[in-house]
Amino acid sequence: MTEKIRVLFISHAYVVGVNQGKLNAIASVANKTEVALLAPSNWKAAEWNRHLPVETPFKNVKIYTAPVLFPGRGGAHIFAPWTIWRVIRDFRPDVIQVEQEVFSLCAFELAIWCRLTSKPMVVFGWENMERKLPLIRRWTCKFVLDTAKLIIPGNQDGAKIMRQWGYQGLMEVMPQIGVDTSLFTPPILDTPSDEFNIGFLGRLVPEKGIDLIFAAASLLQQKGYKFKIILCGSGKGETELKQEAKKYQVEDFVVWRGGVRHEQAPAEISKFDVLILPSRTSTTWKEQFGHVLIEAMAMGVPVIGSNSGEIPNVIGRTDLVFPEDNYHSLAMILEKMICEPNWRQEIKRYSINRVEQYYTHEKIAERLIDLWQIVTTESGKEYATI
Repeated sequence: MTEKIRVLFISHAYVVGVNQGKLNAIASVANKTEVALLAPSNWKAAEWNRHLPVETPFKNVKIYTAPVLFPGRGGAHIFAPWTIWRVIRDFRPDVIQVEQEVFSLCAFELAIWCRLTSKPMVVFGWENMERKLPLIRRWTCKFVLDTAKLIIPGNQDGAKIMRQWGYQGLMEVMPQIGVDTSLFTPPILDTPSDEFNIGFLGRLVPEKGIDLIFAAASLLQQKGYKFKIILCGSGKGETELKQEAKKYQVEDFVVWRGGVRHEQAPAEISKFDVLILPSRTSTTWKEQFGHVLIEAMAMGVPVIGSNSGEIPNVIGRTDLVFPEDNYHSLAMILEKMICEPNWRQEIKRYSINRVEQYYTHEKIAERLIDLWQIVTTESGKEYATI
């Protein structure tokens, strides 16, 4: 195909400007694409209970905004029908990519418009747990799956669920957003320290398993290792976690950094000798990806994760993954990282190479463009409906 592919994204995720890096990377590929975004103008962040205005950091991305009903509710918000019609008529997309779950009302209303306008529909979603959907959600989910020419699950478990729910078409697993390697970049100087800095960046909630870091650190302390635990984040579990730190007698080694804005994350991660994501699966949640992993890896910071959800696939090495809730295994990996600096350096090189191979904005842009070229051809349409 010689003409540019015009792609319209619909997602509340891109209200935040830094998340639009992927869109800018797509739009920056010479003579390949034109990119537009339809985002809610009245989106509310549930965790902070505040309105998020749509940011516009990239001139290459055409931005449309409009209010939605039920702002802040990922599965229930919808645009007014005339808004969608106005945007489609103005931008004239070749592909419409909806980044909402297949059972969401937003995906359903866009599926209707894709059928009415004969536009290929692409759907991205994070769902990675089998759920018993209400009857109306099962019906809307089937309608979306029957409409989609391409499904992009954010994880391998999600791909299995899409097949279980009856989707037989074109599918490829990749994260929603990559890494901006101009922001998350290895430090110029790698200054050694007497203390080993164990880092965490994310929500301070039980499912993130931060208490396991304290338990593993207690074992390291008993063996005489010097370390510091740096926790970046906030959440409802902070008070309980402070009690856990006292329980394991490591409270004097914990630095509580509080919430960290995304643009501050590289500076915080650069202080870590290792980043740990010790997530634990519950009846309603398991780790869908762990984006902080690839941010740290891009900076050459080794990562360790539990085997919850997609974490092992993101890291890609069994020697950096421990069984959920097994803090003894976590402590063993940490001890090896402290005692074997050559191994740690090899992990740093591996991490940077893995991000460059799979997880930069540019790599994700390349993969998406290839897929859009398939779904905008007759053969692609036929394949996607098999």
